[in-house]
Amino acid sequence: MLYSKLLIPTLKDDPAEAEVISHRLMVRAGMIRKVAAGIYDYLPLGWRTVRKVAEIVRQEMDRAGAQEVMLPAVQPSELWKESGRWDYYGKELLRLKDRHDREFCIAPTAEEVITDLVRREVKSYRQLPMNLYQIQTKFRDEIRPRFGLMRGREFIMKDAYSFHKDTASAEAEYWNMYETYKRIFTRCGLNFRAVEADTGNIGGSFSHEFMVLAETGEDFIASCDSCDYAANVEKAECREPEIVDKSRLPREMLEEEEVELPIEKVHTPGKKTVEEVAEYLHVPLKKIVKTLIYKSAIGSKSLAILVRGDHEVNEIKLNRFLESSGFSEVALADNETVERVTGAPSGFAGPVGLPKDVPIIADKAVLGMKNFITGGNEADTHLPNVNIKDFAIQLGIGYLAAQGKEAFLDLRKIVSGDPCPKCGTGKIEIFKGIEVGHIFMLGTKYSEAMKCTYKDDNGDDKPMIMGCYGIGVSRTAAAAIEQNNDKNGIIWPAPIAPFEVIVLPLNVNDKGVMDAATEIYNALKKAGVEVILDDRELRAGFKFKDADLIGFPVSVVVGEKNLKDGLVEVKSRSAGEALRVRVSEAARKTGEIINEKKGTDC
Repeated sequence: MLYSKLLIPTLKDDPAEAEVISHRLMVRAGMIRKVAAGIYDYLPLGWRTVRKVAEIVRQEMDRAGAQEVMLPAVQPSELWKESGRWDYYGKELLRLKDRHDREFCIAPTAEEVITDLVRREVKSYRQLPMNLYQIQTKFRDEIRPRFGLMRGREFIMKDAYSFHKDTASAEAEYWNMYETYKRIFTRCGLNFRAVEADTGNIGGSFSHEFMVLAETGEDFIASCDSCDYAANVEKAECREPEIVDKSRLPREMLEEEEVELPIEKVHTPGKKTVEEVAEYLHVPLKKIVKTLIYKSAIGSKSLAILVRGDHEVNEIKLNRFLESSGFSEVALADNETVERVTGAPSGFAGPVGLPKDVPIIADKAVLGMKNFITGGNEADTHLPNVNIKDFAIQLGIGYLAAQGKEAFLDLRKIVSGDPCPKCGTGKIEIFKGIEVGHIFMLGTKYSEAMKCTYKDDNGDDKPMIMGCYGIGVSRTAAAAIEQNNDKNGIIWPAPIAPFEVIVLPLNVNDKGVMDAATEIYNALKKAGVEVILDDRELRAGFKFKDADLIGFPVSVVVGEKNLKDGLVEVKSRSAGEALRVRVSEAARKTGEIINEKKGTDC
């Protein structure tokens, strides 16, 4: 392709609304243009990359035995009401009515439509298992769309759904998709991790996210430095602290053991945060126990959550436990509720003396602590030397006092340096990541609600067991930029670069330069390399800046000075090194570099 014939409207300056690297660079490199909040045009270069990602996805899904379909983007409300999600999904669901006043929505996902299709067409266990997928535009009405393709309202997604007669078959396909996703993101040239994840509003029993590692990522990943354990921080389990059996301790160690002291009361004027209290009382954060008051979303029930001062409550874990106990979802209470429950302003809550109808739930890390500091349920007051025996840890909606360590739950966020919950010997490291794929074991959530059944070998109707597997195709393109860039622009992994090579004649008015550039360009095309010839009559510096901004993996620079010696420069965008090679060898050497990059990236 000739550069002068392509629509590549590069920009010198960053767009004012762009907050992340991929958004800035995709706009500046002429790949996308904003139409409305969270909705973008894909220009030729941007679309070429998205198509490449989609094709890798398609090839690997087909290789894994899935079948491609295309489902409607406009879906009737009746199907969503059957599954129970019409009201539950919330304002992200874009609803509309046709001329007959019938309700529809623009698909944010396709569980309902695919389940309806399969229940109408699949009747027997002999037709199972089955995995159907599509690559389609979706729409979610984000309250604050931002970050370009990273969090748009309209986006391109691969969504797949599998149907099975039993759990063994469903789990086999789940792990088939797990391996398929690893191949997909490896072929895209991305550094990624597969991590255990929460199922969110999709539902299901377990799931994995596929995270592209990038410093600009919004998600945090906990990964063991010794084994293969990795999980989203929201999902990651925390290893239970070891409690020593005192009967096995020698006498000299028992004599050194910390003795429980009587509770004291100290004046802590205006010291509300754990950091302020720790500094004021000259103690480490881990000697303090935070008491956080939560309030249920339905009704006015309150409860107190205890975590160590250097830890944070993981509200996903908390709500998962409460849901299993029949308690409605909770959120941090407002200042008025805190004062009503504790009798003190926010910042001074503590477990000692709380009303009996306020259950106290403690994180496992509190287990075994002695003589810790809590709020005193009085303004400007804290209590040193509090111990577990001084209050009742409670579990269950019946508010029954629990006994022993079973009363303590894993309620906190994992942190760097924690022991690995899987192997126990490794330490946890925290990385930032960008979610580009998510797989779910759905079970029978949708098949039971929508009566998607099959007849078993006895002729009985059974609900199909389902799996769900999504990839953000457009988001993957943006995530690749977040992971691969420098101060000059994008550094595309070769497999998904819009073009693999750019040939840069520095003076298009010099016949010798243009003849050599054209010779190399034609040889590369003949070899099947995706190449652009920059035939624009512009200064060399301008061409170099555009080439680096767009991120062509390899540049071939043809200049008068080198050409006098029969040489041109072949430069790798990622390595930054330039090789001087003969004109006759330039296409071959460039092809070798591209193949090497594809091999490395793949």
